[in-house]
Parts: sequence; C-alpha cells; structure tokens
Amino acid sequence: MAKKTPEKQTVSANDEATIPALTRSDLLTDDQRRIILTMMIRAREYDYAMQRLNRQGRAFGGVYSQIGNEATAVGSAYAMGDKDVLFPMHRNIGGHYVFGQDTRTLLLNQLAREGSRMRGTDGTGHYADPDKRIYGNISHLGSMIPVAAGYAMAARMRGEHIVTMTYIGDGGIQTGESHEGINFAAVQKLPMILIIENNQYAYSSPSHIEYACEKLSDRALGYGCYGITVDGTDIELVYETCKKAVEQARNGQGPALIECVTMRMRGHAEHDDFFYVPKETLEYWQKKDPVIRYENQIIEWGIMTREDIDALRQNIIEELRNAIDEVVELPFPAAEEGYRSVFVD
Repeated sequence: MAKKTPEKQTVSANDEATIPALTRSDLLTDDQRRIILTMMIRAREYDYAMQRLNRQGRAFGGVYSQIGNEATAVGSAYAMGDKDVLFPMHRNIGGHYVFGQDTRTLLLNQLAREGSRMRGTDGTGHYADPDKRIYGNISHLGSMIPVAAGYAMAARMRGEHIVTMTYIGDGGIQTGESHEGINFAAVQKLPMILIIENNQYAYSSPSHIEYACEKLSDRALGYGCYGITVDGTDIELVYETCKKAVEQARNGQGPALIECVTMRMRGHAEHDDFFYVPKETLEYWQKKDPVIRYENQIIEWGIMTREDIDALRQNIIEELRNAIDEVVELPFPAAEEGYRSVFVD
C-alpha cells in the first residue's frame, strides 16, 4: 500500500493549510514512474500546442484544456489492464497517450485533416479507435456512462474479463443519464469504473450550486457500490486508488465511483477567460500543479535529474512540432465526407 504522509490530504480550494507531500505508492516501480511522468508531460505539451493552434485559427471545434487534470487522466488510465476499455472525455488526452494513441492521430482529428477518424466532421474527441480500445466522448456527457456500462455487460456475456473506465465532471454527474447508468452498473455488478473529475466548476457554475452533498463519492452508498474521494493532483494516489477499484471490479465486486478533486486551470474551453474563478483559488491550485510537483518529486527521489526531465520535455516538444508541421500541410477532407453515415442509401 501507499506510504502516506501524516498530514491530512487537502483538496479544498479555499484551504490555506500546508500542501502535503505526494504519495509514493509501493505498487509502482521507478521505470513506471518515468512512464507516467512522460505521459503527463506529453499531455501538458499537447495542450500548449493546441492553445497556440487555436489562436492561429487552425483548430476546429472546441479546444478543452486538461491543464491541472493530468494526474487524474494518466493515473486512472494507467491502472487499467491490457484488454480493458477506455471511454475518455475531452479533458483526458493523457489517457489517450496511456492507451497507446499517437500525437499525429490526435492532431488529424483536432485539425480536421484528411485521414482523420472523424473525416474532418468534428475537431474534438468524439472519435473511437477500437484497435486501441478507446471510445470517444459523447457531447451530452452523462450519456457515456450507460454506454460504458453496456459495453461491460456485453463483454461479460461474451465471457471476457475486462473492465471499462469512463469519466464525468462535477456538472455532468448531476444528469439523469449519469444516475441511471451508475445505478444499472451497481445493480448488475458490472466491472465499470467511473471517475468524477471534480474541477469545481461546471462551465461557470461553482460546486455549491451544483450539489448539496459534501463529497460526490458519498452517493456510492445509495447506489450500493464502492466510492472514495481523493486528491486528483496526486498521481500515485490516483493510480493506487484506481488499481484497487479495477481489481475489485474484475473480481466481480461491481463498479466504483472515484471522485478526483482537481482544478481546471483554464476556462471551460479556450474561448472562456474563466473570470468567474477567484484569483486566490487559482493561486492555491497552481501550487498543486500535478506536472511540476511530480517532476520535483521524481528529482527528490533520485529517479531522474532535472537535466533528464528537460531533455525528455524537449524531445516531446520536437515530436509535437514535427507532427504539427506534417498535419497542417495535409488537405481537408472532401465535402462529401460530411454526408457519410448520415443518410441511408
């Protein structure tokens, strides 16, 4: 189990208490730590690149930043097995990378170029890559949960011992489809993990006008499944918590409801200046930046040096630049592609 600090894990945005040290889990090797750090840096740099492309008018659809959410996205997905299935949301690029997705494929979709899985009809994450066991999000986010539950049930009927994992925000978890999906999964004891990314704002609506319970994971008791709330900026804590839930689900103990408390450090999308978030709140969560803190922790543990991490980041940036240079030169799909799969011949 993880080696915990004696200090209480602080997740409240308004709590000015000393920020506790990050968890060091006994379930991870140092090689695995290098991998998850790489995935977090890759996700962060991809976000920075998409912000620039959006300002240049080259990105299509919305650009939804995951900055501040990398530990939740990477830590949860990394807990899954080789045959498990991921249903990520628009802020889970880190999960795409964990499941083997490549930068070029992501860019093809978000820049709406010829060869994209969405055929240029959509620029966000609404795409599936069955070969990599990734099924993209539905804009009406609560609807993803019944789909993930249905996939888990179908797999069980086929005799496959897989686990599905999907995500929802603190706003989306209030929708009827979310409740129906979780309840169905709990009643059927389906092997499904639901990650609630509680970044404390549903667009501009703060948590206190979204729900009245203290923790969203408290609802697990009513559904009759496992539930827990963790600091979503602590990647090894997220990983260990999800790993336990995945194994419980795989062993027939039913779904899990895991609330990861984070802060969305950009607006709902790049068009949103998130003026509604108090500056002191952002200042607090900036101190808990999941990428910067984990980099510093990796150095402190003697796993990598600052020079190692800087070189890693530079390699990732060069890979991104090369992929962008290639993709932006590709043509847009033919207009006729917009009609495919829409009308029956």
